[in-house]
Order: sequence, then structure tokens, then C-alpha cells
Amino acid sequence: MRGYIKKGDKEKVQNRLKRIEGQVRGVQRMADEEAYCVDVLTQIASVVSALEKVGAILLKDHVEHCVRESMEKGAADADEKIEELTAAVERFLRV
Repeated sequence: MRGYIKKGDKEKVQNRLKRIEGQVRGVQRMADEEAYCVDVLTQIASVVSALEKVGAILLKDHVEHCVRESMEKGAADADEKIEELTAAVERFLRV
């Protein structure tokens, strides 16, 4: 099954992920240079926050496209899509 990311969001997600990749390299460099622990932890928190923002964009697109489409069409898999969404939200929220 293919995923769906809105056109404008796809570019936004790609840009954010590239930025996150750079942040992670920065954290690696900080660890190599034995930077102050609190500074490293602050950067890690920044990476986690950035990843959560990407996740929120993807969840929103999933609801607006995949779940809505299944429900509007009365698709047999609409209940399955709702269960899938619930599981994804739980993973995202670490419940």
C-alpha cells in the first residue's frame, strides 16, 4: 500500500528531514568533541521536537486523505483504517 503526502507537505517534510539530518550530525559532532552534556541534551530535545512535527504533518495528511477517503466511499476497509489510525496515534504518542 502506498502512502500519501500532500504536494506542499511533501516538500515541507523533505526539508524538515534534511534539517533534522544536519541536527543529528551536529549532535554526533558534539559527542565526539565531548561537549557539555546539557548542551547535547538540548540539541537532542530539538531533534525529537522536529521529528514530532514531521509526524504531526504525516498524521494530518493520513487523516485528511486515507481515512477520509475510506469513510466517504463507504469502503469496506473504513473500520480497518480507523483502527490503523488509532494504532498510529498511539505509537506517535508513545501510549
